[in-house]
Amino acid sequence: MAPTVDELRNEIRVAVGRFEREISAAFTKEDLAAVCDAVGYDIDAGSLPPKPRMRAGILERIGERDGDETEGVDRAFRKGELEAIAAALDE
Repeated sequence: MAPTVDELRNEIRVAVGRFEREISAAFTKEDLAAVCDAVGYDIDAGSLPPKPRMRAGILERIGERDGDETEGVDRAFRKGELEAIAAALDE
């Protein structure tokens, strides 16, 4: 059976050294910053950028978004995007 969105989020959290959540919860800024670090998307650790910019950077680094697309992603990751992030972290 395919993992749920919550299971995928937790798998990604664990892969980047964050803790699992028992309830359904979107990524925090700190979670996203850890994913950015894991996929090689540089951010200023002193002042975290907005979530949409971090989401867009993550997707660009794993090849799920064109680098020319400069707009942020103003929504939570979709299931297919979470699957692609989890796969990229497994490599």
